[in-house]
This record gives sequence, C-alpha cells and structure tokens, in this order.
Amino acid sequence: MIKRTRIANQSTVLEFILMGFSDDCDVRHLHFIMFLFIYLLALTGNLLIILVVFLNHHLHTPMYFFLANLSLTDICLITTTVPKSIAVSLTDNKIITVPGCVAQVFLIVCFTCSEVSLLTIMAYDRYIAICLPLQYSLILNWDACNQMAVTSWVSSLLYASLQTVLTFQLSFCGPNTIGQFFCDIPQLQKISCTDTKVNQIVIWIIGFIVSSFCSGLVFASYVYIISAVLKIQSTEGRCKAFSTCIPHLTVFSLFMATCLFSYMRPKSLSFPIIDLLSAVSYIVVPPLMNPIIYSLRNKNIQAAVWKLTLKKTNKQTNPNLI
Repeated sequence: MIKRTRIANQSTVLEFILMGFSDDCDVRHLHFIMFLFIYLLALTGNLLIILVVFLNHHLHTPMYFFLANLSLTDICLITTTVPKSIAVSLTDNKIITVPGCVAQVFLIVCFTCSEVSLLTIMAYDRYIAICLPLQYSLILNWDACNQMAVTSWVSSLLYASLQTVLTFQLSFCGPNTIGQFFCDIPQLQKISCTDTKVNQIVIWIIGFIVSSFCSGLVFASYVYIISAVLKIQSTEGRCKAFSTCIPHLTVFSLFMATCLFSYMRPKSLSFPIIDLLSAVSYIVVPPLMNPIIYSLRNKNIQAAVWKLTLKKTNKQTNPNLI
C-alpha cells in the first residue's frame, strides 16, 4: 500500500517501492541465491585483503595501503545495496522508507566517488613506482598517503551530501515505484513531480570535471608507464609491469564508463534492462572482481595469505606453539 501524507491538496510519498525484481517466486529465489553468493564472496575476498595487509608488515607500503582502502570501499559499496535486495527477494517486501532511501543515495554516491578517487590514486602510485622508483619513498611518504586517503574520503562525503540534499529537495507526490533494486538518483528524478533540470546540470558539470580530471590523470600516468616499460630490456620485467598495470587500467575504465553511463546518459537510453545491467556493473561487479584481480594475480598477497594460513594451522595443531 502506498503511504502518503496530504498537504495543501498535494500528496507526499512516505515510502518507495523498489523494482528490478521478478514477481515469479522461482526467479526471486534464484536471485536470492545468486546475490547471496556474490555478496559473501565479495565480503570474504575484500576482508581477506584488509586482514592480510594489516597483519603482514611487509605489505605496509603505499600500494597496499591504498589497496586496503579500496577493499574497505568495496565492502561498504556492496553492503549498501545487495543485502536489501537479498531481503526483498526472500520476503517479496519491496518497500523502502524515505529515510532508508536517503541513506542509500548518500552512501552509494559517497562510496562510488571514493572508488573513483582511490583508483586514480593507485594509478599515480604505479606511475611513481615505475617511472620514478628512486624518488618513490620521498614522494609517497606516509604523510602524503594519509593526506590523499583523507582527501578522497572527505571530498566523497561532501559530494554525496550535495547530491543527497539536491535529490530530496525534489517533491515526490505521484508514483512511488523506483525502477531499480536500490534508490538510484536517475530513477528518483524520473518519478519526481518537480523540475529536475538543476539536479541534472549539477550532475553533468561535476561529473564532467571529475571524470576529465581522474581519467586524464590515469591515462597520462599510463602513457608514461607504458613508455617506461617498453624501455625495460628484460621480457620478464616488461610482463611483470604490464600484469600489474593492465588489470588496474581495465577496472578503472569499466567502472568510470558504467558510472558515467548510469548518471549522465540521455533519458532516451533509459530502459529497465539497461538500467539494471549498468547498475550491477558499478555496484556489484567491482567489489566482486577487485579482490580476484588484485589478490590472485599478486604474488605478495598470495604469499601473505599462505603464511597466515600456515600460521593459523600450526596454532590449531600445536596450541602451545608461540
């Protein structure tokens, strides 16, 4: 049932209905199993990276510091949406309250922006490591790393606050059905009964500035990186450098492209299946794939996980071992 309050002959929505789910019971159960598996896998992989980086002092370097921050962001991003979608699939209760919707919008924008900024910083880190290795510890000292991490989180919080305030200054007095499995800003603009031009202009302007800056910095870094890598005489050295950089560049490109498409595409390109796929591409896929890309292909992470596993096994087999 749609709940509204009536003020001066105008009804105000008190809750929203999330769509993006099938009414078929079997399909909902399949969705529940699939999303639960993805969520647990993403949670385990990212928590493992954070734990390994925290416990292994050999990994206390800027590269792994930012990787741990990225894993924390991924956990927060997928936790903001997927558990709610799992609950909806299990109970078929698609209702989300306005405060719950506000919280989702704020957190999604915050963690999405944080992901973009951290991926950009990681590209800069690789540029310094490969092109200026002798100055690496001087340029990326711990003060600089902490400042970049704090700047990333603070700027994300400020932008999320701006977008949340702008979105919920709109009036919602008509349909309360959101055509997505979470509270998505473009979908909320669709069902608003007030003009959304200002909101769209803000998204376009800030989106253009941020995407231009981050993409420019990332691709400029990789131009220098590729140039430096091609000068390496050893084939093994070139392969090692490319195996580190190419996955990161791929992750950044896909994440940025799907975010821009989701928030800045014309309304004529908005269809339910396209909206759903684009949302999954930047909300669900990165938290699932990042641990695989940055751990299974990283020998230092693999060695640290193996060492941690052996240590735990030895303690279980010999409790008196110190």
